[in-house]
Amino acid sequence: MITAVHLGLGAFHRAHQAAYTAADPEAGIAAYTFRSTALPEALTAQGGRYHLLIRSDDGPELREIASIVRARPGTDLESWRRDLSSGSVSVLTLTITEAGYADPATIGRVLDGLAARRTGSGAPIALVPCDNLPGNGSVLRDALLRVAEPGLGAWIDEHVGFVDTVVDRITPATTADDLTEVARLLPRGVRDDVPVVTEPFSEWVLAGEFPHGRPAWPARFVDDAAPYARRKLWFLNGAHSLLAYVGPSRGAATVDEAVRDPEVARLMESWWDAAARHARVDCLDDYRGALRTRFAQRGIRHRLAQIARDGSAKIPARILPVLALERAAGRLPDGAVGALAGWVAHLRAGEVHDPRAADLVPAARSGGARAVLGALGSPDAIALAGDDELVRTVDASAP
Repeated sequence: MITAVHLGLGAFHRAHQAAYTAADPEAGIAAYTFRSTALPEALTAQGGRYHLLIRSDDGPELREIASIVRARPGTDLESWRRDLSSGSVSVLTLTITEAGYADPATIGRVLDGLAARRTGSGAPIALVPCDNLPGNGSVLRDALLRVAEPGLGAWIDEHVGFVDTVVDRITPATTADDLTEVARLLPRGVRDDVPVVTEPFSEWVLAGEFPHGRPAWPARFVDDAAPYARRKLWFLNGAHSLLAYVGPSRGAATVDEAVRDPEVARLMESWWDAAARHARVDCLDDYRGALRTRFAQRGIRHRLAQIARDGSAKIPARILPVLALERAAGRLPDGAVGALAGWVAHLRAGEVHDPRAADLVPAARSGGARAVLGALGSPDAIALAGDDELVRTVDASAP
């Protein structure tokens, strides 16, 4: 039975939310994607079933996931509206990434589904965004209500719960070698054209209202997700961005290669030291230790080029808040400077995959750190753009 609808069908959803939903044999997902028709077609051909290739230094493990009942392209509006209208559906999860909240097509699609639910079953529903944006439930609510027509906005206020989440599972892109390994590990006669590579570790923290009650996810439900969001955003995601922008200049192509470089590892520890002064979260030493182990696993080939994409949506949340706090305290930590300098250098060199590349690439090439920060336009970025000592240090560090 379909109990959840998902928007943003891709590798992370299948490694994370779909895997959690699989813990309840009575639950099922109708999943939609904007990006590809090939993935829904392949999943449909396999009856929605696929495998996680869980890699660790102890060797690979295959786990079958069968929670996706229906996979459809986002252009199938009839199915989208029918699924979201169903009274059996209690949750809409989304992996639309940070940039999706500013995308009119994405927000419009969610509103289209909610409008269909309003005129269909009219039942309440919980919206659960799954990305690296702090307070993502509130951000999604604001994005929807900003453009919803008044009648639908009033219905959303009364019938829709919004849940803040923290999601954590490293999920690199699947390669041809991964497909070959999966084929070798599967029983004779079984084929999987769309497996997902991931790590053993997984965490999901949720805080918010579920009008139909909490789903049977083996997750952590808390009153406030903000401390967990800061921990994950600054320590895991912030370190990932640092590695992605510094590692390639040192010859590294993947996370595990980057953390084995002594200078990159030193910058990462400096970044973590700075973040720890402001995180206000318990057990940071344990969390840092776990991250060192996760990053260094050779079985997870997490490509730095993949992490480096969309820096304009990541740097303002992952790096700049800590850097602003450090500058207010009169400190200039090597790790934060290295991450920002690495990003400026990345914008100057080669192909840049970023929705704001047309603004940021010329800014980096002509004006350096001050111009890049000014172009970002966030409050932290604007304040830091006026910091002469910081700008000089970043520009001196950016090759």
